[in-house]
Amino acid sequence: MLTLSAVAENPLVLTRSVRLLDGSEVAFRPLTHGDADDLAAFLDGLSAASKRLVTFDGYDLAAARELCDAIARYDKLRLVLSEATGRIVGLLELSLDLHPSDIARYRKAGVSLTAADCRFGVTLADDYQGKGVGTQVFPLIADVARRFGKKRIILWGGVLADNPRAIRYYEKQGFRTVGSFTEADGARALDMILDL
Repeated sequence: MLTLSAVAENPLVLTRSVRLLDGSEVAFRPLTHGDADDLAAFLDGLSAASKRLVTFDGYDLAAARELCDAIARYDKLRLVLSEATGRIVGLLELSLDLHPSDIARYRKAGVSLTAADCRFGVTLADDYQGKGVGTQVFPLIADVARRFGKKRIILWGGVLADNPRAIRYYEKQGFRTVGSFTEADGARALDMILDL
């Protein structure tokens, strides 16, 4: 079974080349300490509409450095999609531990979460959205979760109920809705889960 420290020591263990539907290729690989500048450009380049749908602490170099500095220090595994130029075009996150609020919400919906569950979130650059990229890389995410001993994936913070494109994407991957909740800002979100 993989560990975060093993991935940090040898990122190649999870590095893959992905040929996209348009014929171009991107690398699917773990985030590294040297990615801060490219990650900052990715975060800063997200449109206001995209930023509304994700929950990063910031979208600048300081936020990117914080994500890079957290490699193998917490329960998070962050993977990126990068072009041959080094441009990061996607950030795929797995949280290998569960937050107490997730456990409580799912329990309320009749689902008992365990240590065999993990959380997942995906953010793509605006020019990569709606092109099937997420669908192409999701089997790699599922494989990574299995390699860490996970049996189910839940959505990191749920998915906003007014985001039908994301809901369709998750349903296409096999996620099912188990409940809903209201965010602190009053927005309604759905909890979804996938059996691996």
